[in-house]
Amino acid sequence: MNFPILSTLIFLPLLSSLFIFLSRDKKNHNSIYISLFSSIATFLLSLFLWYSLDNNSAEFQFVEEKSWINNYIKFKLGVDGISILFIVLTTFITPICIISCINSVKTRVKEFLIAILILETFMIGVFCSLDLVIFYLFFEAGLIPMFLIIGVWGGPRRVYSAFKFFLFTLLGSVLMLVAIIVIYWLTGTTDITEIYKIKIPKDYQNILWLAFLSSFAVKMPMWPVHTWLPDAHVEAPTAGSVILAAILLKMAGYGFLRFSIPMFPIASEYFTPLIYSLSIIAIIYTSLVALMQDDMKKLIAYSSVAHMGYVTLGIFTLTKQGIEGSIYQMISHGLISAALFLCVGVVYDRLHSRMISSYGGLVSYLPKYSFLFIVFALAALGLPGTSGFLGEFLVLTGAFQKSYLAAMLATFGVVLGAAYMLWLTKRVIFGTINNVEIKNLSDVNKSEIIMLATLAFFVIFFGFYPLPLMETFSVSVNSLIDNYQIALISN
Repeated sequence: MNFPILSTLIFLPLLSSLFIFLSRDKKNHNSIYISLFSSIATFLLSLFLWYSLDNNSAEFQFVEEKSWINNYIKFKLGVDGISILFIVLTTFITPICIISCINSVKTRVKEFLIAILILETFMIGVFCSLDLVIFYLFFEAGLIPMFLIIGVWGGPRRVYSAFKFFLFTLLGSVLMLVAIIVIYWLTGTTDITEIYKIKIPKDYQNILWLAFLSSFAVKMPMWPVHTWLPDAHVEAPTAGSVILAAILLKMAGYGFLRFSIPMFPIASEYFTPLIYSLSIIAIIYTSLVALMQDDMKKLIAYSSVAHMGYVTLGIFTLTKQGIEGSIYQMISHGLISAALFLCVGVVYDRLHSRMISSYGGLVSYLPKYSFLFIVFALAALGLPGTSGFLGEFLVLTGAFQKSYLAAMLATFGVVLGAAYMLWLTKRVIFGTINNVEIKNLSDVNKSEIIMLATLAFFVIFFGFYPLPLMETFSVSVNSLIDNYQIALISN
């Protein structure tokens, strides 16, 4: 294919944001239509890309390569079975965020839509990049629109939360930038495919691996650098929380799969016990903290940290089941967490409270909403028949192959996950009515039904029929593991 489909995919949202910026739209109708049309077009293009991908090849496909800085750095793009799913997830979630802002964003709607579209460009760029410098630029550039989304359209403590989010993620990434410079000095290139072939000297792998970890651990986030996430979620508008939970957290998991393991295999093997320890602490500790929350957003935010603990645990089992489970968990969590934050946004727009104590007995007055909320809550705790089950099951299967203790402790985390999600459901959906205003609340409207029902469909569909996802990344995962094992043997 000669058509630059990846560049089109990346820059189409950016071009649309420029159109919105130049438009004279006082009532914001045109801005919403343009952004919605653009995001849906980008989603359809990503589906075509997925359909056109050869699942039987582990090689990067649709490769685009242009000289950028005097041939030192190349603007190189490409996708494989792993990255394509994150691209589709990104393009799927973005139109949902745009629809959600119709009800939740009341001021500077035009500017908000521009920020969302620019952020989409950077997120897609992260998953397409085949050059370390280009990856870093996209990876860090996403901080700017997200910082503005939290800082401008957030809650009362939005400035504090925005700066905390920005500083945490930026400080972690400075070390990664230094590591990229060192890699260029060692190999003479920043081309990822070339670095795979050249192989980093083992004397440098540990320190470079830790430098990349400093960035990915914050972005994931892993314990103990997770504290920015609950603050960011609480203050962010609904669409901001959805993007943050569904996509931005997945960039770190993708980074581990794309960089840490294939470029530093010896260091990955050496630091595996460290990752196991941090993952288990994240799963158990943040689950216990979630049980103590009275803010719905904070509870879901802490649950995200726990679920990302399963992801890191699965990745560093370095088994087929573990890695496939981690990828599946990331895709599944992207759908489920997005849905849960949208559910919080629905009742927040009506009652202007996120406190669990403000609710109770919603099932009597919001039956459609209650049904959808229960579906997502059950998916979050890993009920069989939902996408949340399969990811956790595969991760635990992979973990049992490598560390019986780690697997047992992670399994205990599943019990805790069920505890806080059922506790949340009981108090919000059932229980006694604590607020008389609930009796006057309206059930989900048409746009809310579209968003939540669509997400519910895919959560259940992939729970019963995971084959489309599994077939996509299976060969790429096999190649990753094979190359990792060869690298260990050769050293």
